[in-house]
Amino acid sequence: MSNQNLSPRQLAQDILLNVGGKENIKSVAYCMTRLRIETNDLSKVDEKTIRALNGVLGFVKQDNQIQVILGPGRVIKVAKEVSEITGLELGEVDEAAVKKEEIKRKNSTPFKNLLKKISNIFIPLIPAFIACGLVMGINNIIVKFNPEFAKTTIGGIFGVIGGAVFSGINLFVGVNAAKEFGGSPMLGGTMAAIISSASLANVTMNGKPLVPGRGGIIAVLLVVAFSSWVERKIRKYIPEVLDLFITPLLTVLISGIVAIFALQPLGALISDSIGAAVKVAIKDGGAITGFILGGTFLPLVMTGLHQGLTPIHEDLLKTTGENLLLPILAMAGAGQVGAALAVYVKTKNARLKKTILSGLPVGILGVGEPLIYGVTLPLGKPFLGACIGGAFGGAFNAFMKVASLSMGLSGLPLAALIKPGSVGYYLMGVLIAYITGFAATYIIGFEDLEE
Repeated sequence: MSNQNLSPRQLAQDILLNVGGKENIKSVAYCMTRLRIETNDLSKVDEKTIRALNGVLGFVKQDNQIQVILGPGRVIKVAKEVSEITGLELGEVDEAAVKKEEIKRKNSTPFKNLLKKISNIFIPLIPAFIACGLVMGINNIIVKFNPEFAKTTIGGIFGVIGGAVFSGINLFVGVNAAKEFGGSPMLGGTMAAIISSASLANVTMNGKPLVPGRGGIIAVLLVVAFSSWVERKIRKYIPEVLDLFITPLLTVLISGIVAIFALQPLGALISDSIGAAVKVAIKDGGAITGFILGGTFLPLVMTGLHQGLTPIHEDLLKTTGENLLLPILAMAGAGQVGAALAVYVKTKNARLKKTILSGLPVGILGVGEPLIYGVTLPLGKPFLGACIGGAFGGAFNAFMKVASLSMGLSGLPLAALIKPGSVGYYLMGVLIAYITGFAATYIIGFEDLEE
C-alpha cells in the first residue's frame, strides 16, 4: 500500500465501498474532524478495511452511525465527495426518525439524549468562538506592549469584534436550543432576547429592578426548553388557519411571564451556584482539584459527556468575566500529545508513526480526537499515560489560578486567550503535561502493533 494519503475522491469512494455502497447510507454529515455516515445496516460496514485506509486516523461506531476520523480540513473535502457521489446533501437527515430510533435503543438514556442536544446547540458556535477569541487574543497582546492601542479606532474595532460572539451569545443559543427542543428557532431567539433585554432594568419587582441577562446561558436553556414545550402543546389545539397568529402569540406571552417570574431566577440560582462552586473548588482544593479535573477529562471526551460542561464554560465567562475551568481541562489534550510522542519514540510500526505525525499538529492545536481514537485509546496504556499528563498539568494551572477570557480554543492557541499576567504559567502547564504524559507512557509501556 502507498504511503501517500489517498485523494479526497479516492478516499470517499473507498469508504463508500466498505460501508455497503451508497444504498446502505441514510445520511451524510461532518463535524470538525469526523465524517459521519448514518447506515441502514451496520453489519455491512467493513471496519477493519476502513481503519486501514491511508488518510483515516480513527473509526467509531455509535448506534447505526459510523464516524470516520479524518482530521480538520480533509474531512470537509471527503464529505463533499461522498455527498456528490451519493446525491445526499451534507447534514441531510430525518431528525424525527432519528430521535425516535434513539429513544428505542438500549443504550439510549434521557441523560445521553440531553448531552447530545447540548452538543448540537453549541458545536455550531465553535467557529465564532475561535474567530472572536483569536481577535481578542491579538488585541490583548498588542495592548500589553502598547496600552494606547486600545484608545485608537482600530483598537476599538478589535475590541468590538473580539467581544461580538459574547454580545450575541444568548440569542445564538436561543435559536439553536429551539431547534433541538422542537420549537421555532426565531421564537427561541425571541425568548432569549426577552430575558436579555436592557429594558428589563426599567421594570421593578418587589421594589427591585429586574436584571437583564440574569442567569446567563443556563437561564436561556431553561426558558427556551419551556417555550418550545409550550409551543408544541399549543399547536396541537390551534386550527391550522389560526396557527401562524395564535401559536406564536400565546407561546411568547405564556413563556415570557413564566420566564421572568420563575425560570430566569432559577437559572440565576443555578448559575451563581456553579460559579461559586468552581471558585471554591479551585481556591480551596487548588492543585488537588486541578489534578482530578485534568486527569478525568479525557474519559469524558471519549464518552461525549464533556459536552455537558459547555454551558458551564459559557456561564463562567458571562457571569465572572473569566474561566478558571478551561485552562485546567485543556491540559488533558496536552497530556495526550506527550503520550503520543512517547508512542512515536517506542513503536516500530511505520503506519502508527504516520498516524501520530498526522494527528500531532492538530493535537497541539487542541483538536484531540485523531490522537484519542487513532493512537492512545486503541493501545490502552498510553491513554492512561495521557490522563496522568493532563492531571499534572491541570494541578499546576489550578494552583496558579490560570484563567481564560474566552473559549473555543484549546492546546497552545489557548495561550492567546489567557488572562494577562498568566500566559507564562499556562505555557508552563502545557509543558508539564507534555513531559509527564510522555514520561508516564514511556514508563508504563504498551503492546506494540504488528505491521
